[in-house]
Amino acid sequence: MAKDVFLETGYERASMDTVAVRAETSKRSLYAHFESKDRLFLAVLDLIRELYLGQLKTPDAYADDPPEAVTLFCGRFLQLMVWEPQVRTCRLSIAEAERLPGSSNAYFDAMFAGAYERLAAYLAGQYRTDQADSAALAEDLLGRAVLPRLFRTLLNVEDVIKSKDSPEESALAQDVDLTAIRRRVRTALPG
Repeated sequence: MAKDVFLETGYERASMDTVAVRAETSKRSLYAHFESKDRLFLAVLDLIRELYLGQLKTPDAYADDPPEAVTLFCGRFLQLMVWEPQVRTCRLSIAEAERLPGSSNAYFDAMFAGAYERLAAYLAGQYRTDQADSAALAEDLLGRAVLPRLFRTLLNVEDVIKSKDSPEESALAQDVDLTAIRRRVRTALPG
């Protein structure tokens, strides 16, 4: 409920009263769990992180062939990041970054750091590279595969993925350009 209120009205206009009404609880009860709107917003970001990482999974869940596993992981990350509710959450975090730097840091950790860590761990295991090299490669791969389209989507240059529920993994090939990601992955990976 709180997530929807923040996305519909923005952080500034969202009120604890509105969240309490939507949650069919009292404002007093809401404050018993969250001492402020800032704390509630951070809790929403934590929830989003858990849901998101559950949908993203790890690269080894996508394919046995390492380059293909990395390609599909990067594609799924992009697919989830350009899904309309996610784009709205990202815009909201950007809008509040100066006033609530902790929330934008939490959002970054929730959405990007988790994906980087998962990919880096996979790369280190598959290619026997040290953690620093794997982390740099993961950041480079995700940056090349995701950030151009995400940035265009955030600026309304490219359309979001519209879907009531999270985009289905089975629609990955229709939602993102896997051929371009595959090309980037194959040139970036060792060997």
